Amino acid sequence: MQHEQSMILGEMEIKKLLFKLAIPATIAMFANALYNLVDTIFLAWGSGEIAIGALTIVLPFQTLIFAIGLMFGIGASSIFSRAFGRGDKEVMRRSVNSALFFNGVIATMLTIISLIFMDEILLIFGATPINIGFAKDYMFWIVLSLLPFTTSLILNNLARAEGRASIAMISLLIGALSNVILDPIFIFDWGLGLGVSGAAMATFIAKMLMLTFILVASLSKKSVLHIDSSAFYSVDFSMFKETVIIGVPTFIRNGLVSFLVIAVNHLINQYAPTQPEIYISVYGVINRLVAFLLLPGFGLVQGMIPIAGFNYGAKKYQRLKDSVALSTKYLVIYFVIVSVIVFFFSRYLMLLFTREANPLFISIGVQAFKVLPIGFLFVGYQFIMSSVYQALGYPVRAFLIALSRQLFIYIPALYILTPIFGITGIWLTYAVSDGLSGILSWFVYRYELKIFQQKIDDAFTLSPSEII
Repeated sequence: MQHEQSMILGEMEIKKLLFKLAIPATIAMFANALYNLVDTIFLAWGSGEIAIGALTIVLPFQTLIFAIGLMFGIGASSIFSRAFGRGDKEVMRRSVNSALFFNGVIATMLTIISLIFMDEILLIFGATPINIGFAKDYMFWIVLSLLPFTTSLILNNLARAEGRASIAMISLLIGALSNVILDPIFIFDWGLGLGVSGAAMATFIAKMLMLTFILVASLSKKSVLHIDSSAFYSVDFSMFKETVIIGVPTFIRNGLVSFLVIAVNHLINQYAPTQPEIYISVYGVINRLVAFLLLPGFGLVQGMIPIAGFNYGAKKYQRLKDSVALSTKYLVIYFVIVSVIVFFFSRYLMLLFTREANPLFISIGVQAFKVLPIGFLFVGYQFIMSSVYQALGYPVRAFLIALSRQLFIYIPALYILTPIFGITGIWLTYAVSDGLSGILSWFVYRYELKIFQQKIDDAFTLSPSEII
């Protein structure tokens, strides 16, 4: 099985291989974003627009959970992919078991802390007296899903790293589809009528189902992950350090999203001319719509990562370059299409999230979606370069690419543009940060392609004995 998967990653024609790995990952990301979107739509229909604000208040915590899972998942899968390419079974085994162990420890500690200090956390996140009740109902079940969700994210990334992209896809589809099915049953009066709590309970059950499937698949004989529960008692701090160093750019990128959502929530409370809860709800809808439209693009680079990591480890630099260039081409085309859809169909998108066609709610959303698409035209290059550097084990470079948008551009722009333009400044910040970081990443992308080509040229100058 290991030899067969090595042949696939190292020998299959690049375009065919990219589609083989990226399509399942893209479908999985699309489904994952879809159920977040449907969750919001059902909640709006069942409990009104203000209830969406509760999801927005809890979003920083959900993003933090996602960041932890991806940090360990991408860090471990990068180590695993390169070891897989070298045929180093010991490093493969240690990367998997260390990620699962340390994630379990950290996730359990965060769960306990969050349950004890939930009210204080929600106030920090920007809750108001009007929406804090909704937010507390939702967050309780989200906290309980912390450990199962982060564990499933780790195993999803590792499944892709071993060439079993379809397993990762099915796992996420199970979570998404079960959530979509359970949401109306738990939310609406014709079902259990639990409202916001019902939406969160449905999410918790979906995460558990997703974890069950991916765990069983990872323990099967078809997997080369070699999960060993006895290894959990052997703490491997050196592997933990390497995993975190590689995965920390992803953690910071997503962790900064948590901070930025908190910052925006507070700025909305400060600058909204009226009804800040409505503006916070609109912001929540925008976040979910943008995730729905952008996450499939992230799925594409998720398919590229194991190809790049394996072939870099195997020193097949032409395949490495081809996989990165082809992924970039498809990603840029996709984001151009997304920008057109958002610009021309913004009103219809907002109508999905309002029970009574609230004119203020719709007009705020339409205004935002006339600005945001500008940045979509450039953001693909940042997606690519951050993922390439993680795949190759260059954490500092991935770290700087990740920070270029959220820390170096977004935060200064947010606090400069919002006092000048009010709420509109928040939407302008999206476009400015996506555009500038994307342009910066384009220059980095061109530079790295030249480096890959140099490695290819150097390989051709080696003697046969040196190649061996």
